[in-house]
Amino acid sequence: METQSFQKIYTRLTNITKATVTLKADNVGYDEIATVDGRMAQVVKIIGRDVTLQVFSGTEGIPTNAEVSFMGRPPQLKVSEELAGRFFNAYGEPIDGGPEVSGEVRDIGSPSVNPVRRRQPSNLIATGIAGIDLNNSLVTGQKIPFFADPDQPYNQVMALVALRAKADKIILGGMGLSNDDYLYFKNVFDNAGALDRIISFVNTTDNPPVERLLVPDMALTAAEYFAVDHNEAVLVLLTDMTLYADALSIVSNRMDQIPSKDSMPGSLYSDLARIYEKAVQFPSGGSITIIAVTTLSGGDITHAIPDNTGYITEGQLFLRRDSEIGKVIVDPFRSLSRLKQLVIGKQTREDHPQVMNAAIRLFADSVNARTKLENGFDLTDYDERTLEFAKEYSMKLLAIDVNVDTDTMLDISWELFGKFFTKAEVAIKEHLVQKFWKN
Repeated sequence: METQSFQKIYTRLTNITKATVTLKADNVGYDEIATVDGRMAQVVKIIGRDVTLQVFSGTEGIPTNAEVSFMGRPPQLKVSEELAGRFFNAYGEPIDGGPEVSGEVRDIGSPSVNPVRRRQPSNLIATGIAGIDLNNSLVTGQKIPFFADPDQPYNQVMALVALRAKADKIILGGMGLSNDDYLYFKNVFDNAGALDRIISFVNTTDNPPVERLLVPDMALTAAEYFAVDHNEAVLVLLTDMTLYADALSIVSNRMDQIPSKDSMPGSLYSDLARIYEKAVQFPSGGSITIIAVTTLSGGDITHAIPDNTGYITEGQLFLRRDSEIGKVIVDPFRSLSRLKQLVIGKQTREDHPQVMNAAIRLFADSVNARTKLENGFDLTDYDERTLEFAKEYSMKLLAIDVNVDTDTMLDISWELFGKFFTKAEVAIKEHLVQKFWKN
């Protein structure tokens, strides 16, 4: 990065940690970027004239007389239609071998949308994944996390959503991706011929962890361009927010801030909310919907990261491996979309709410039957039928590799009802039974 004549330049550091440097400087703003000994950095703390910067690539080898050049602006991204189909790093620089993007330069990390510009979300956003669209339908402008253990294929699920989702633009923000995952996303998008509507910002394990802090803001700045300037429906996929929070913790701990729960910074809630609150439905028709992976440690939902996330978002999607079918499913009990009532039965078929509730109730009965079986109790004929129903329901509808439209999901549900149960056992309103029951 070339030095400009207007930049403020200093050459004396008063403190150096593994991730930050401190110096005395004047007329510097929060989030302003700088170079420290040629390395990208950003202002994270100002007390009087004492300015602390996080150095994205770390401070090893930086001397106390290192040159610090302030740029007078926060990080920026060039936005235009040229972003589509491209892969960028955390600084918005191309990493796919393509040319630099031309366009309008915009600051990243802008405030959330003014509430008066928000409209109640009301449009269905289909993902093609039955465990979501049937039981936990998503709405444009919604914010919702995927909770998953680290050994589950959540990145594969995100790739499937990117390919199948009914959205104008898909923006992927990858944080701490392995090189294999990065290449997986790249190859899947390329082979599917879907690159024209997908934009990716990627930080891999080979890159400094602190760079992850830039990725969500880069992704959301691009999302705002397409949603506001072009009135498009934009789906933002962020993976993995746990690694994002870990980067926050690295900076916080090395600034000697007092940690909060689970060694996370005290600002964790506001740091996460600043990102998730970018989800919005605009009156003009544009929208930003956020689906973000949060990996769990040993399934611990009480950890600070998922715990704070749950207070911000509008539900959650749980991935778990179903031992009966040997596939990963969207857990029907632990998953919830709090906004699904806005669209099911209104923008989907009239039988959707009743079918959804009946299927979940019968699936729950199968869990009770399995508990009886495991404890040595005799099973009734109804118990046996619920177990067979649950196996086929998981295989045909809950597994993440199922890719059908919502009407087909409903038809499959009716087929399973008719195969294993009587009309009375299913307990769906009579006029719907007469219309949709499969004999």
